[in-house]
Amino acid sequence: MTQADKARAFAALHVPGAPLILFNAWDAGSAKAVADAGARAIATGSWSVAAAQGFTDAEALPLDFAIANADRIVRAVELPVTLDFEGGYAADPVQLAAHFARVLATGVVGCNFEDQIVGGEGLHGMKEQAGRIGALRREAEKANVPAFINARTDIFLKARADAHDRAAVGQALERARAYADAGASGFFVPGMMDEGLIARVCEGSPLPVNIMMFPGVPAPRRLGELGVARVSYGPGPYRQAMAALTEAARAALAY
Repeated sequence: MTQADKARAFAALHVPGAPLILFNAWDAGSAKAVADAGARAIATGSWSVAAAQGFTDAEALPLDFAIANADRIVRAVELPVTLDFEGGYAADPVQLAAHFARVLATGVVGCNFEDQIVGGEGLHGMKEQAGRIGALRREAEKANVPAFINARTDIFLKARADAHDRAAVGQALERARAYADAGASGFFVPGMMDEGLIARVCEGSPLPVNIMMFPGVPAPRRLGELGVARVSYGPGPYRQAMAALTEAARAALAY
């Protein structure tokens, strides 16, 4: 199966009501373990990839390493692989496109791309972020890969839960429409927990909606009932694995 074929197959997995489950991996070994569990696709999580190498999140992990790691994952599994690209390691659309060309050359079929200002405060302006998404889409077209660009908004992740309301949903949906027009394939809204607000986003978004799992978020089956098309586990799998390792080590060392 070609990279383009995998990209089309990956896009087809995003079905509102029957969400794609992405149990995020961080290296080739974890990707193979997730694949062996029956996953339909592999997704990296930037926090986990960085933590596994002793870095913090927010693009502290060198881009060269992130790309090399993605390449090893693609070579390790037969499944479609999508990369957590954070903010693309660039603000300028030209440099951003150059970085994405390198990402696509590994064989990945898509990416998460966030609208927060990495290393700064707040979010990129909606029009500015739409332009950045457009740069990614044009680069994917140059590579003849129908890449799945999962446009992430951090409106909810950066706000307190008590500030999650209909006004915030309206702002998010305005971005969803702008991002869709710019060439995005999906809409990622991490930080959302309220069922009613999730349902509103799903109803109003022109793109399939992605929710991140963490304590307090409805179960995947319920998210599907609300219209969600993709469920990500983010740093959860890495934290679970490290907790299990710590406990096993503690038991071994307590002889």
